Amino acid sequence: MKASRRNFLIGAGVVGGGLVVGFSMRGGPGAPPLKAMDGAYAPNAFLQIGPDNVMRFYCPRDEMGQGVTTGLATLIGEELDVNPARFVIELAGVHPDYANPGMGVQATGGSNSIRGHYLPLRQVGADTRQAIVLAAATQLDVAAGEIETEDGHVLVAGERHPYGAFVETARSLPMPEDAPLKPVSAFRYIGKELPRIDSAGKAAGTAVFGIDVDVPDMHHAVVVRSPVAGGAVASFDATRARGMPGVIGVVPVATGVAVVATKYWQARKAAESLDVEWDLPPLAQVGSPQIQADYRDGLAEEGESAESEGDVEAALAGTRTVEADYWAPYLAHAPMEPMSAVVRIGDGEAEVWTGSQGPGLAQGLVARVTGLDIERVTAHNTYLGGGFGRRATMSHVVEAAEAALATGKPVRVLWSREDDIRSGFYRPASLMRIEAGIDADGVVAAWRAKRVGANIVPHALRSLLPGLFPGLSDGVIDWTADSAGGLFANWVVEGPSVEGLAGDYDLPNREVRHVTRDHGLPTTVWRSVGHSFTAFAKESMIDELAAAAGTDPVALRLRNTTNNPRLHNVIRIAGERMGQWRLPPGHALGIAAHGSFESFVAEVAEVFVADGAIRVHNVLCVVDCGLAVNPDVVRAQMEGSVMYGLTAALHGNLEVANGAIRESNFHDYPILRMNEAPAVEVVIVPSAEHPSGVGEPGVPPIAPAVANAVYAATGQRLRSLPLRLESA
Repeated sequence: MKASRRNFLIGAGVVGGGLVVGFSMRGGPGAPPLKAMDGAYAPNAFLQIGPDNVMRFYCPRDEMGQGVTTGLATLIGEELDVNPARFVIELAGVHPDYANPGMGVQATGGSNSIRGHYLPLRQVGADTRQAIVLAAATQLDVAAGEIETEDGHVLVAGERHPYGAFVETARSLPMPEDAPLKPVSAFRYIGKELPRIDSAGKAAGTAVFGIDVDVPDMHHAVVVRSPVAGGAVASFDATRARGMPGVIGVVPVATGVAVVATKYWQARKAAESLDVEWDLPPLAQVGSPQIQADYRDGLAEEGESAESEGDVEAALAGTRTVEADYWAPYLAHAPMEPMSAVVRIGDGEAEVWTGSQGPGLAQGLVARVTGLDIERVTAHNTYLGGGFGRRATMSHVVEAAEAALATGKPVRVLWSREDDIRSGFYRPASLMRIEAGIDADGVVAAWRAKRVGANIVPHALRSLLPGLFPGLSDGVIDWTADSAGGLFANWVVEGPSVEGLAGDYDLPNREVRHVTRDHGLPTTVWRSVGHSFTAFAKESMIDELAAAAGTDPVALRLRNTTNNPRLHNVIRIAGERMGQWRLPPGHALGIAAHGSFESFVAEVAEVFVADGAIRVHNVLCVVDCGLAVNPDVVRAQMEGSVMYGLTAALHGNLEVANGAIRESNFHDYPILRMNEAPAVEVVIVPSAEHPSGVGEPGVPPIAPAVANAVYAATGQRLRSLPLRLESA
């Protein structure tokens, strides 16, 4: 596949968890990689129905705890008239038919799995059901109109026949297209609280994650990487390592030096004995104080315009104005399962096993390292122990492929927690300034916002292009990434850098600008992407305006969302519930609302502050995500988002010293502990809209909701994350 560099830059952008490309990637020619199943009927890439009525659903999206296997099986099962629990779920291999409808590549992210597949997979189910009905009509010699279906069976004249009885006939008939879809009133499964299909396997330990993969003669590699991102090996002494038990090789790889041994711990101990000298990039001279100082200097620059409407300067002149700066630090993703990959190479073919948000990328990276044609590389995807955007970047796959190629052994690379936090990819830090004005009628009449920080797309391109286009040279990849960096630093504003900074509210006069500051730390998407930091600034400023004007924060939000009825509605519901809240002495409430990934969320936090510590006791989450395909999964995602976002709000912070990340594990990069976790109540707003995102929209409002509650409790306005009270 060929594409000009210019067209690639025009067609590419970043959405939560993946790169969006305006053209499709081919993962290999031929039929979809379905499992052998004697006598099976496989009308498409997603379904296989056996004569024994066993039905396999090949899930085109990656399951990382968000419930996508259950959700997508529900869509296809609804129209097929099959209980989703009947399906044998297979994680799809790499094939063009599995491309994400919203991305053009086979990737999972951006909270778009259900909304992107809502109609396409229902249509697959409807067409397949119609094929079975026509086959049954032929085989039973009855009119198709006399046939009903129920839970994988054909019902005719009081008799019940399994779908599998008609697969042979169905194979001989033309495949129907555009069969009618059910009306919402006829849904049996969509909108119902069905058990998650993957729960039993995960509870029993039979679900296979990347870290579980084991292949014959598998060896283990531990990689010693530069302490500073972008560093390269100048020299290394492997004398001691080569003589240690189990070690079969010490080999240079793109990210450093890999020690390969028969056991993981042997490789790890030998890696500790390596003496490596590094050529370090300019980042090695940088620390957190300089980064923040450079960002503050950036606020004085004009920057590039992201959007502009009305006359902000004139509108400010007639209003009560507030100006404030808000800081959000670098963050790691810290998924529960660390990065791992297994690569086996031999007989002109290769295989890779990894839990990723883009199995085609893993396939492409192995093809690039080995020089094999991409169709000679098989990618086996597994369950993911958390993703959050981190598993769209795959240097661990490259390391495993390089080590396997050098040693001739199947090799697993397993990153430690320290590896992932110190050598991974990060949510970019951001310094945001908002100047806003509110008039006498409570209208936010002027809004001027500026964000200073690194962009995501240039780093994403450098990471993802080798897998998307294995044949591109390193020089072309570097040129493309550097060109994107220059483009977004000097000409246009990257969407994820400012998304949500001026959204949601009516704001008749608004301006958003961006100043790029990039010190070289690799940045990527992080759960809810730009919304994760812009919502903190936006919703904090809305509260500051309410305080300045002496207006109720809920009333101010309602007054200024007349053009956004779905957000207006979740704010209204949350506000009504706030009015009924009975607070213990010393407790206070804060509210924040934000729209992202086509969903709308208002969150209320109940906070108590004592001895300088912030304790969040209860959170109310009101969400409008369109039609809730499985309300139980929606609630789980909102609850998980609150915990993930609260971790960042109260604890999340990465410090840089001499270019290196200081933090290393959960002792100094903590996650929310059980005793800190609030009770979370989720209210799902009934909706006739098509489903929208639920994996990420619950994250953005929690930090500002807590900060606003702290202000209500103490009078302190906290404008930096993580939230820390000033000492008395």
